[in-house]
Amino acid sequence: MARSTARKRALNTLYEADEKGQEILSLLAERIDHPGAQTPLPEYAIEIIRGVEEHRRTIDSALNQFSQLWKVRRMAVVDRNILRIATWEIKYNPEVPSKVAIDEALSLAKTLSDAESPSFIHGVLSAIDDHKDEIEEIVIPVAEPESPEPEHAEQAPSDPDVHDGADDEGERDEHNSAPVAELKSEEDRVSDDGAGIDSEAGEQAETSADSTDVAIEERSDTEE
Repeated sequence: MARSTARKRALNTLYEADEKGQEILSLLAERIDHPGAQTPLPEYAIEIIRGVEEHRRTIDSALNQFSQLWKVRRMAVVDRNILRIATWEIKYNPEVPSKVAIDEALSLAKTLSDAESPSFIHGVLSAIDDHKDEIEEIVIPVAEPESPEPEHAEQAPSDPDVHDGADDEGERDEHNSAPVAELKSEEDRVSDDGAGIDSEAGEQAETSADSTDVAIEERSDTEE
Protein backbone atom coordinates (compact mmCIF):
# COMPACT_ATOMS: atom_id res chain seq x y z
CA MET A 1 0.00 0.00 0.00
CA ALA A 2 2.84 2.39 0.83
CA ARG A 3 4.44 1.92 -2.60
CA SER A 4 1.10 2.39 -4.35
CA THR A 5 0.80 5.78 -2.65
CA ALA A 6 4.40 6.60 -3.59
CA ARG A 7 3.70 5.77 -7.25
CA LYS A 8 0.68 8.08 -7.28
CA ARG A 9 2.67 10.93 -5.69
CA ALA A 10 5.47 10.38 -8.20
CA LEU A 11 2.90 10.44 -11.03
CA ASN A 12 1.48 13.75 -9.76
CA THR A 13 4.94 15.35 -9.78
CA LEU A 14 5.90 13.98 -13.22
CA TYR A 15 2.53 15.07 -14.62
CA GLU A 16 2.90 18.60 -13.22
CA ALA A 17 6.44 19.01 -14.60
CA ASP A 18 5.31 17.70 -18.01
CA GLU A 19 2.34 20.06 -18.16
CA LYS A 20 4.38 23.09 -17.11
CA GLY A 21 7.39 22.21 -19.25
CA GLN A 22 9.50 22.48 -16.11
CA GLU A 23 12.65 20.52 -15.34
CA ILE A 24 11.66 17.45 -13.34
CA LEU A 25 14.47 17.67 -10.81
CA SER A 26 13.82 21.38 -10.30
CA LEU A 27 10.17 20.72 -9.45
CA LEU A 28 11.18 17.78 -7.26
CA ALA A 29 13.49 20.05 -5.25
CA GLU A 30 10.60 22.48 -4.74
CA ARG A 31 8.29 19.71 -3.55
CA ILE A 32 10.89 18.39 -1.12
CA ASP A 33 11.67 21.84 0.32
CA HIS A 34 8.07 23.13 0.32
CA PRO A 35 5.56 20.26 0.44
CA GLY A 36 2.75 22.69 1.23
CA ALA A 37 -0.46 21.16 2.56
CA GLN A 38 0.58 17.68 1.42
CA THR A 39 2.67 15.31 3.44
CA PRO A 40 6.34 15.10 2.43
CA LEU A 41 7.08 13.00 -0.62
CA PRO A 42 7.74 9.33 0.25
CA GLU A 43 11.28 8.13 -0.33
CA TYR A 44 10.15 5.70 -2.99
CA ALA A 45 8.35 8.49 -4.87
CA ILE A 46 11.61 10.48 -4.91
CA GLU A 47 13.49 7.39 -6.12
CA ILE A 48 11.00 6.88 -8.97
CA ILE A 49 11.15 10.52 -10.09
CA ARG A 50 14.94 10.61 -10.09
CA GLY A 51 15.14 7.23 -11.84
CA VAL A 52 12.70 8.27 -14.57
CA GLU A 53 14.59 11.50 -15.19
CA GLU A 54 17.98 9.75 -15.25
CA HIS A 55 16.87 7.17 -17.84
CA ARG A 56 14.16 9.16 -19.60
CA ARG A 57 15.77 9.02 -23.04
CA THR A 58 16.08 5.24 -22.89
CA ILE A 59 12.56 4.85 -21.47
CA ASP A 60 10.96 7.08 -24.12
CA SER A 61 12.90 5.32 -26.88
CA ALA A 62 11.57 1.94 -25.67
CA LEU A 63 8.01 3.29 -25.48
CA ASN A 64 8.29 4.62 -29.04
CA GLN A 65 9.60 1.25 -30.20
CA PHE A 66 6.92 -0.94 -28.62
CA SER A 67 3.88 1.33 -28.88
CA GLN A 68 1.67 0.21 -31.77
CA LEU A 69 -0.57 3.26 -31.81
CA TRP A 70 1.04 6.42 -30.45
CA LYS A 71 4.50 7.85 -30.06
CA VAL A 72 5.38 9.30 -26.67
CA ARG A 73 4.93 12.92 -27.72
CA ARG A 74 1.37 12.18 -28.92
CA MET A 75 0.25 10.19 -25.88
CA ALA A 76 -1.94 11.71 -23.21
CA VAL A 77 0.22 13.30 -20.51
CA VAL A 78 -1.06 11.03 -17.77
CA ASP A 79 -0.65 7.88 -19.90
CA ARG A 80 2.96 8.54 -20.89
CA ASN A 81 3.97 9.22 -17.30
CA ILE A 82 2.24 6.06 -16.05
CA LEU A 83 4.19 4.18 -18.73
CA ARG A 84 7.44 5.87 -17.73
CA ILE A 85 7.05 4.84 -14.09
CA ALA A 86 6.21 1.22 -14.93
CA THR A 87 9.00 0.97 -17.54
CA TRP A 88 11.53 2.24 -15.00
CA GLU A 89 10.39 -0.38 -12.48
CA ILE A 90 10.50 -3.19 -15.08
CA LYS A 91 13.91 -2.22 -16.49
CA TYR A 92 15.78 -0.66 -13.57
CA ASN A 93 14.25 -1.83 -10.28
CA PRO A 94 14.83 -5.54 -9.73
CA GLU A 95 13.08 -5.37 -6.35
CA VAL A 96 9.70 -4.95 -8.08
CA PRO A 97 8.42 -7.93 -10.13
CA SER A 98 7.32 -6.98 -13.64
CA LYS A 99 3.79 -8.28 -12.99
CA VAL A 100 3.44 -5.98 -9.98
CA ALA A 101 4.72 -2.98 -11.96
CA ILE A 102 2.20 -3.67 -14.76
CA ASP A 103 -0.73 -4.19 -12.36
CA GLU A 104 0.06 -0.96 -10.51
CA ALA A 105 0.20 0.93 -13.81
CA LEU A 106 -3.19 -0.48 -14.85
CA SER A 107 -4.66 0.53 -11.50
CA LEU A 108 -3.50 4.12 -11.99
CA ALA A 109 -4.81 4.17 -15.58
CA LYS A 110 -8.26 2.94 -14.52
CA THR A 111 -8.45 5.65 -11.88
CA LEU A 112 -6.92 8.63 -13.68
CA SER A 113 -7.21 8.03 -17.44
CA ASP A 114 -9.91 7.19 -19.96
CA ALA A 115 -11.52 3.83 -20.62
CA GLU A 116 -9.23 2.84 -23.49
CA SER A 117 -5.97 3.59 -21.70
CA PRO A 118 -5.66 0.40 -19.57
CA SER A 119 -5.63 -1.95 -22.57
CA PHE A 120 -3.19 0.28 -24.45
CA ILE A 121 -0.86 0.53 -21.43
CA HIS A 122 -1.05 -3.20 -20.80
CA GLY A 123 -0.01 -4.03 -24.37
CA VAL A 124 2.97 -1.64 -24.34
CA LEU A 125 4.25 -2.77 -20.93
CA SER A 126 3.91 -6.46 -21.79
CA ALA A 127 6.09 -5.93 -24.90
CA ILE A 128 8.67 -4.01 -22.87
CA ASP A 129 8.77 -6.78 -20.26
CA ASP A 130 9.33 -9.38 -22.97
CA HIS A 131 12.24 -7.42 -24.49
CA LYS A 132 13.64 -5.56 -21.48
CA ASP A 133 17.05 -7.21 -21.83
CA GLU A 134 17.26 -6.02 -25.44
CA ILE A 135 16.63 -2.38 -24.60
CA GLU A 136 19.90 -0.52 -25.06
CA GLU A 137 20.80 2.32 -22.78
CA ILE A 138 20.96 5.70 -24.49
CA VAL A 139 23.87 7.71 -23.15
CA ILE A 140 23.87 11.45 -23.65
CA PRO A 141 27.33 12.40 -24.93
CA VAL A 142 29.12 15.00 -22.89
CA ALA A 143 30.50 17.80 -25.02
CA GLU A 144 34.24 18.19 -24.62
CA PRO A 145 35.40 21.68 -23.74
CA GLU A 146 36.97 23.52 -26.61
CA SER A 147 40.69 23.99 -26.33
CA PRO A 148 41.62 27.66 -26.10
CA GLU A 149 43.23 29.14 -29.16
CA PRO A 150 46.95 29.90 -28.77
CA GLU A 151 47.61 33.50 -28.02
CA HIS A 152 49.64 35.32 -30.62
CA ALA A 153 52.68 37.18 -29.42
CA GLU A 154 52.05 40.88 -29.55
CA GLN A 155 54.45 42.88 -31.65
CA ALA A 156 56.46 45.40 -29.69
CA PRO A 157 55.52 48.96 -30.61
CA SER A 158 58.07 50.66 -32.77
CA ASP A 159 60.35 53.12 -30.98
CA PRO A 160 60.36 56.43 -32.83
CA ASP A 161 63.90 57.07 -31.56
CA VAL A 162 65.21 53.90 -33.20
CA HIS A 163 65.96 54.21 -36.93
CA ASP A 164 66.52 51.53 -39.49
CA GLY A 165 70.01 50.87 -40.78
CA ALA A 166 68.97 52.12 -44.21
CA ASP A 167 67.97 55.47 -42.72
CA ASP A 168 71.29 55.68 -40.89
CA GLU A 169 73.15 54.93 -44.12
CA GLY A 170 71.15 57.59 -45.90
CA GLU A 171 71.90 60.10 -43.20
CA ARG A 172 75.60 59.20 -43.31
CA ASP A 173 75.58 59.61 -47.10
CA GLU A 174 73.94 63.01 -46.77
CA HIS A 175 76.46 64.12 -44.14
CA ASN A 176 79.41 62.76 -46.12
CA SER A 177 78.23 64.23 -49.42
CA ALA A 178 78.48 67.81 -48.14
CA PRO A 179 82.26 67.72 -47.44
CA VAL A 180 82.84 66.01 -50.78
CA ALA A 181 80.99 68.78 -52.56
CA GLU A 182 82.99 71.34 -50.63
CA LEU A 183 86.24 69.57 -51.53
CA LYS A 184 85.21 69.52 -55.16
CA SER A 185 84.47 73.22 -55.01
CA GLU A 186 87.88 73.88 -53.48
CA GLU A 187 89.55 71.80 -56.20
CA ASP A 188 87.62 73.68 -58.85
CA ARG A 189 88.73 76.96 -57.37
CA VAL A 190 92.34 75.79 -57.20
CA SER A 191 92.13 74.58 -60.78
CA ASP A 192 90.63 77.85 -61.87
CA ASP A 193 93.29 79.78 -59.97
CA GLY A 194 95.98 77.63 -61.53
CA ALA A 195 94.59 78.32 -64.94
CA GLY A 196 94.67 82.04 -64.17
CA ILE A 197 98.28 81.86 -63.01
CA ASP A 198 99.31 79.98 -66.13
CA SER A 199 97.53 82.55 -68.26
CA GLU A 200 99.25 85.44 -66.54
CA ALA A 201 102.61 83.68 -66.81
CA GLY A 202 102.04 83.19 -70.52
CA GLU A 203 101.14 86.81 -71.02
CA GLN A 204 104.22 87.90 -69.07
CA ALA A 205 106.40 85.57 -71.14
CA GLU A 206 104.97 86.95 -74.35
CA THR A 207 105.56 90.54 -73.15
CA SER A 208 109.12 89.68 -72.17
CA ALA A 209 109.72 88.08 -75.54
CA ASP A 210 108.34 91.12 -77.31
CA SER A 211 110.56 93.36 -75.23
CA THR A 212 113.58 91.24 -76.07
CA ASP A 213 112.75 91.35 -79.76
CA VAL A 214 112.43 95.16 -79.63
CA ALA A 215 115.72 95.46 -77.80
CA ILE A 216 117.46 93.26 -80.37
CA GLU A 217 116.05 95.29 -83.24
CA GLU A 218 117.15 98.56 -81.64
CA ARG A 219 120.65 97.17 -81.09
CA SER A 220 120.88 96.13 -84.71
CA ASP A 221 119.87 99.56 -85.90
CA THR A 222 122.55 101.19 -83.77
CA GLU A 223 125.27 98.93 -85.05
CA GLU A 224 124.35 99.72 -88.60
